[in-house]
Amino acid sequence: MLEVQDATVAFSAPGGPQVRAVDGVTFTVPAGTFVVVIGTNGSGKSTLLGSVAGTVRLDSGQIRIAGHDITRWSENRRARFVGRVFQDPRAGTASSLTVLENIAVAACRGRPAGLAWATGHRLRTEAAERLSLIQPGLERRLDQPIGSMSGGQRQVVSLVMATWHRPDVLLLDEHTAALDPAAADRVVQATARLVREQKLTSLMVTHSLEQAAGLGDRLLLVHRGRIVLDVEGAAKRRLSAEDLASRFDRLRRGDQLDDAAARTLRDLYV
Repeated sequence: MLEVQDATVAFSAPGGPQVRAVDGVTFTVPAGTFVVVIGTNGSGKSTLLGSVAGTVRLDSGQIRIAGHDITRWSENRRARFVGRVFQDPRAGTASSLTVLENIAVAACRGRPAGLAWATGHRLRTEAAERLSLIQPGLERRLDQPIGSMSGGQRQVVSLVMATWHRPDVLLLDEHTAALDPAAADRVVQATARLVREQKLTSLMVTHSLEQAAGLGDRLLLVHRGRIVLDVEGAAKRRLSAEDLASRFDRLRRGDQLDDAAARTLRDLYV
């Protein structure tokens, strides 16, 4: 289970006012729930994910995973509980290492062992099995440098690495955004299958309204650092990409009205 309580992250823009990228956010994700997170540009959705991963420190609030208060833990310490796949297919993997060696690094996490043990027959067999279940054919490329693979193939390997030890929370930060449409579809389908089969507690940030409508058990819409829509179950299943697009349009119009009102007030008192 993931619990976020009154989480706040503020940044000071150069020469400008302080901005709350995450503004008093509270939500709980029960174990095994697949949550999709969407939002307008600059809404704070990736900052929210970063605060769970440990790359962003909270100014106030609390984060708990599996009953542990991890609020002040480092990113490395949180790796025991958190798996993560990044937007850039090159992130989280070492280009000069083979597919198997990259998986070995993930398999060795938390173990006092080196790559010699990790690249043995047992790991090779298990790595091949896991890859073949997600994308058949990749199991034949274990000895290929991962830097020579396509972005979509690399993200599939990253998924295997991030879930090797079945993390308490899996974070997917726009992990298909840098891929072409065909590769993005393959990776997102592989993600959905992996999350479902392993019953993973997952947060996936996406900019795709089709993905947001079609994936997951629950949807969070973030705007100006706050959760403005939280739907699950039948209500989530009824949502369409068109419904979400309409909500985005209303949020943008509201922003324009707010900006216009602020300019009017400023003009009155200048």
